[in-house]
Amino acid sequence: MKSELNKIEHYLVHRDSLNKEVSKVAVAWHLDHSLKVINKIYDSLKDSNPDMYKNKFSTARTLSFTFGYIPRGKAAAPLSVQPPDTIMTADIVSQLVEAREKVRKIESLDDQSNFKHPVFGQLNKKQTKRFLEIHTKHHLKIVKSILKE
Repeated sequence: MKSELNKIEHYLVHRDSLNKEVSKVAVAWHLDHSLKVINKIYDSLKDSNPDMYKNKFSTARTLSFTFGYIPRGKAAAPLSVQPPDTIMTADIVSQLVEAREKVRKIESLDDQSNFKHPVFGQLNKKQTKRFLEIHTKHHLKIVKSILKE
């Protein structure tokens, strides 16, 4: 995740770039959303009860995790991780600092720490780390497309 967080920082200078053929929202939205997801999911893992984790098969999760892919435009972000209407650069920077710390702290959590994803179901720590990587890369690919890189 270190590489992905560095890319988020790199793309911050393009925060206002918009390409409606690629995405309805500007680069800042994708950066802010990605960081909110990382930070909120870490909090959910930290606050979870490892004894409550139950492994359950999910076809969608298996496909997404195997191919490292989330299709574009198939799911809406939950309200809790949607950026505000006005996204401040300082807010993105502070979320980035927080995300770097939380990504580092994930390793110290119990392996059965968990959170419930709306599509993939309950994820343990290892699965969550994989999801965060795939999800962040998904939004970074959109940013690259917006910027036509």
